[in-house]
Amino acid sequence: MTKKEYEGYTYIDGGVCAAKGFKANGLFCGIKASEIPDGNESPVSQTKNDIGLVMSDVMCNAAGVYTQNKVKGAPVTVTKKNLAASNGKAQAIIVNSKNANTCNADGEEKAMKMCQLAAGKLGIKAEEVIVASTGVIGQILPIEPIENCIGELAAGLTYDGNERAATAIMTTDTMKKEVAVEFELGGKVCHLGGMGKGSGMIHPNMATTLNFITTDCAVSAAMLQKALSEIVKVTYNCLSVDGDQSTNDMCMVLSNGLAGNDEIAAEGSDYEVFKKALYIVMECITMMLASDGEGATKMLECTVAGAPDLDTAIIVAKSVIRSPLTKCAMFGEDANWGRILCAIGYADAAFDIDKVAVDIASVNGMVSVCRNGAGIPFSEELAAKVLSADEIYINIDLGLGDVTAKAWGCDLTYDYVKINGDYRS
Repeated sequence: MTKKEYEGYTYIDGGVCAAKGFKANGLFCGIKASEIPDGNESPVSQTKNDIGLVMSDVMCNAAGVYTQNKVKGAPVTVTKKNLAASNGKAQAIIVNSKNANTCNADGEEKAMKMCQLAAGKLGIKAEEVIVASTGVIGQILPIEPIENCIGELAAGLTYDGNERAATAIMTTDTMKKEVAVEFELGGKVCHLGGMGKGSGMIHPNMATTLNFITTDCAVSAAMLQKALSEIVKVTYNCLSVDGDQSTNDMCMVLSNGLAGNDEIAAEGSDYEVFKKALYIVMECITMMLASDGEGATKMLECTVAGAPDLDTAIIVAKSVIRSPLTKCAMFGEDANWGRILCAIGYADAAFDIDKVAVDIASVNGMVSVCRNGAGIPFSEELAAKVLSADEIYINIDLGLGDVTAKAWGCDLTYDYVKINGDYRS
């Protein structure tokens, strides 16, 4: 995935540990029964961590957004209750993969037990722990493996443990997803970084997948929530892999203030600088999620310009990105622009289709395929070259205004069906 450059912000390593005072760990504990060793056998997935822990040296302001699916994972419910009980404060995150802890009668009990186990080893209160799970829905979460490993997990926390934690949250992901930036605020150097997971069952709205972001920039809980809600709308909520919204979607941001800047408690220039850093990290992770969609061979980015307002631009961009026929055409490297126009046409927004222009671009060039809502002559040879790249950019101009928005997704391939045909095995 190609990272976009932004003046005043520098990409750095470290993920959730890039910010001062955050440490992390991840390890294999055997949550999936088939991976627990028998006798002298070794676990079959010891190289794949299945539980992760993140902790700040000091208490943090916290903000979150969650799935809007009526079926919600127990960790979502427990995390929301914890943040309400702690007045928007948190100091740690515990997360597991391989089991979503969703649709289980004992789900909340198990999720709270995870918080209690972590809190006991970290010396904090259970309500100061954020809990998250991802994996198969409807299977009872075994708590014993987590009880057995929590001591080792907590003892192994380090300020460079971000990769171990990022690996622990992966399911069908083929790569870990983390990014961080450094920026300056009021003469203080600040850092903001995060990690995400997700490959399938990705569709708006709210959060989409599991995402955890940390910063040493001092931001009040209210402004942290405001910034997160604003940026989610134009990043994670503009991501669609397969049209299925997860039950466990969650995006959390923790701010510990250790950078030493004056706390951001209201809108203004400092807030805008911070919000831009949050956007950069969340945009990068969004693109990583799109690139790693289940079975995907191409990342798709749709930009809608010339819109009269932001909502119209977002609606049209998302309509194109989630179109199965458009996704299939991109997989087949077929410049079937009529599918793009069709998806634009059924978007639930008001615009004049006779003013619409469409271009398709990549590192291999750009081909114009539609003007004023109608096809124009183009080189099929050039189009094939453009579509042979790994990242495809669909650029649409509605010709009505000056507002722009983006949406991200991926192509639809044979492998997507294979992966989801035997997901539980």
